[in-house]
Amino acid sequence: MAYEKHKAVARSSLFMRSLPEQHVERLLSRSTFKHYERGESLFIQDEPASVIHIVLDGWVKLYRMAPNGSEAVVSVFARGESFGEAVALRGVNYPVSAEAVTACELALLPASALISLMKEDPMISVSVLASTFTHLHSLVAQLEQLKAQTGAQRVAEFLLDLCDNESGAATVTLPYDKVLIAGRLGMKPESLSRAFGRLKSAGVLIKKNHAEIKDIDMLRDYAEVDPAIAWNKN
Repeated sequence: MAYEKHKAVARSSLFMRSLPEQHVERLLSRSTFKHYERGESLFIQDEPASVIHIVLDGWVKLYRMAPNGSEAVVSVFARGESFGEAVALRGVNYPVSAEAVTACELALLPASALISLMKEDPMISVSVLASTFTHLHSLVAQLEQLKAQTGAQRVAEFLLDLCDNESGAATVTLPYDKVLIAGRLGMKPESLSRAFGRLKSAGVLIKKNHAEIKDIDMLRDYAEVDPAIAWNKN
C-alpha cells in the first residue's frame, strides 16, 4: 500500500506530471524508492549526478559549504517536488550537497532511462522543457512574493502549497529546523516566528512541527489580500 501511495505522489509531481502519460509507468518501474533518516546524506557536492530525485514525503535541503566552513542553504524541497534534473541529464557533477532534513521517502529516477525515452519519443524533450519553464516560473513567483507580500502572507502561501486538499481543514508537517523555512521564504527566524503568530487570526495554529489550518479558504483569502491592507494590519 505504501509503495502504491508513493507512486501516486511521484505521478502527481511537477516533473512526472509534465511527461506523456504512456511513459510515466515505464519510468516509475525503472525508479528506485528509498527511505532516508533525518540527517542522512543523499549526495555530496562534486559527486557525479546520475539520477533525478522526487520527494515523496518529508523534507530535503540542498546546501554548499563556504570557504570559512559555514553552511549556505541553497534550497529546500518538500513532497511532490523534484531536483537534480539539469545536472543528471547533462551527466555532470552535483554543484551542491543534499541532506534529509526529516525522515523522508524519495523516488530516484535514472537519467539514463529518461534519455533513452527521449530518443524514442521527442515529445518527452518538450515535456522536460515545460517542467524546466515551470521551475523558472516558480522562482519568479518567489521573487514577486518577496517584493509584494508581507512575511505572514509568504508563510500562508507556503502552507497552502503543502496542503493535500483544496478546502476545509488541514494539518501539514514542517521541518523541525524552522531556520530552513525562514531561509526558503527570505526571512529571518525571528520574523518567521512573528509571522506564525500573525497567522492565528487566519486560523493557523503551530504545534511543534505541525501547522493546523482551520480553513484553507480563509488562509487563501489572507494570502491574497491587497499587500497595502496587509501591511496596515501588521
